[in-house]
Amino acid sequence: MKGRILAIVNQKGGVGKSTTAVNLAACLAELGERVLLVDMDPQANATSGVGVEREKLSGSVYQCLIGSAAAEDVILENVALPRLDVLPATIDLAGAEIELVSVFSREYRLKETLAPVADRYRFILIDSPPSLGLLTVNALAVADSALIPIQCEYYALEGVTQLLRTVDMVRRHLNPGLEVAGVLLTMYDARTRLAEEVSRSVRDVFGEKVFATVIPRNVRLSEAPSFGKPIILYDGQSRGAEAYRQAARELMQRMVAEVDRGKGGRPGGKQGCTGTSCLGEGIAGTPGGREGNGTRTAGDRG
Repeated sequence: MKGRILAIVNQKGGVGKSTTAVNLAACLAELGERVLLVDMDPQANATSGVGVEREKLSGSVYQCLIGSAAAEDVILENVALPRLDVLPATIDLAGAEIELVSVFSREYRLKETLAPVADRYRFILIDSPPSLGLLTVNALAVADSALIPIQCEYYALEGVTQLLRTVDMVRRHLNPGLEVAGVLLTMYDARTRLAEEVSRSVRDVFGEKVFATVIPRNVRLSEAPSFGKPIILYDGQSRGAEAYRQAARELMQRMVAEVDRGKGGRPGGKQGCTGTSCLGEGIAGTPGGREGNGTRTAGDRG
């Protein structure tokens, strides 16, 4: 299987984008894959989440985007785990959208940055900011697929329509091969009826695009970033660690299935589900939907 570039996107904040980027990258590396984690969020939570001290960086993805550094000179190798490399971010990235406004082909700056190094990796995971601005568009313009984390809370689907319209726009104008790889439910609390209802609602909308694995709300998972460690290093036996391991294996299975079936048959989901076509009735409605949502979470085992 050739390398895959995955943009982790949702313009809502607090849905688990950085947590998902860090922990999927770590779990894929643990499985023996060579992974590049690209931090495109000025908050740089993915960078600090693998133990990189942002204040000590001599270069970041910002310098690559504005053309003053090459990716191979900025990438940090074997960070936290063997085979896990990081293209870090700093707060400087916040100014990139303004600085790139007048730059030719500004939507392709990240694509140009990654082109010389992409063949080294089986997976490139891009953590995107909580917006639909130029940084997110750059992530989508280079990606093979988009992964959408959705928090199991009442307003879970709020803004998803706009996000999928952005995916459609990028596909039409910038990246014809862009697909929606899937939807990952995060912060699932099996003790609450609301989480179950949100899960059903999301599955009604996206069908089999939704990962069978669900990321539980987990204290150890919340603590890990403050120690600069992926969850598998902070507490490898925790429910959060097991959930992300399951999610990483499922992601690999979906990517292999996508390659096997070719562009004519996308893995799971509704046929041709690549953007707003993923949507069914009820996206703007309250949680609800059919029985038997097929949810699997590591929390089921206590």
